[in-house]
Amino acid sequence: MNPYTIFSDIVAGLAPTSRVYEDEDVLAFMDIRPVTPGHVLVIPKTPARSLAELDPALGGKLFQVGQRVASALRESEVGCDGVNFFLADGVTAGQEVFHVHLHVIPRTPGDGFGLRARPTSPARADLDYLAGSISGALGRIANR
Repeated sequence: MNPYTIFSDIVAGLAPTSRVYEDEDVLAFMDIRPVTPGHVLVIPKTPARSLAELDPALGGKLFQVGQRVASALRESEVGCDGVNFFLADGVTAGQEVFHVHLHVIPRTPGDGFGLRARPTSPARADLDYLAGSISGALGRIANR
């Protein structure tokens, strides 16, 4: 499958971008469709279409850079009160660009952004059942 996305051109310097941070592995830049002012994307320079394809060490670095960007947002003129991290993995989760990317979204009171979900209250037996299933899958993944 072709790993090309617009992020490939951004990494290569072929598409315009407002860079916030860059090192040998990771690039952070302003989102051109921000949810709130100061919305930053953090991407690995090596394309990975999904979390399953992303090297775990590089995934950790994405979040480390995201954490630094979040601190910088608070100290910059953005002056946010909080920060949300958002990473969509797959179409159903809302992923539109198939190159893993972490959204770092600054938050201020009344900014209009928020999660719209209806939490449920499952029985403990249902939680225990799913916990066992997920734990088993983690064990199988670790043995690969």
